Amino acid sequence: MKTKEQLNKVKDWLSGLSFRTGVIVLLMCVPFYFLSFAQMALPISVEAKGVLWFILFGLAKTCQYGGLTILGVEGVKRLKAKFGKSEKVKTDKLNEKDSFSNGCRAGTDGHGEDQVL
Repeated sequence: MKTKEQLNKVKDWLSGLSFRTGVIVLLMCVPFYFLSFAQMALPISVEAKGVLWFILFGLAKTCQYGGLTILGVEGVKRLKAKFGKSEKVKTDKLNEKDSFSNGCRAGTDGHGEDQVL
């Protein structure tokens, strides 16, 4: 089997897994990222730190890309929709606050032109 065919087979298998599995795999990358950098504080040799970083960072990237592959485009849209609403509310509140300002600060005037203090 060619390498490209093998990769496509793995990708198809990952894409067939559930949304929940994708979220779990994606969340697993967080502790691996944390551990990959936290282990630098351990009193061990530089070589051991390099090996640990290589392994843990590689696991983090594998979980990240594996989770994104499992989720696919539609799964990522679902996650953005779920978590994007709270961000939209925060953004709307900030925009509402800015609309009540008196224009005495540097920025734009709403038409793309810079204001002068």
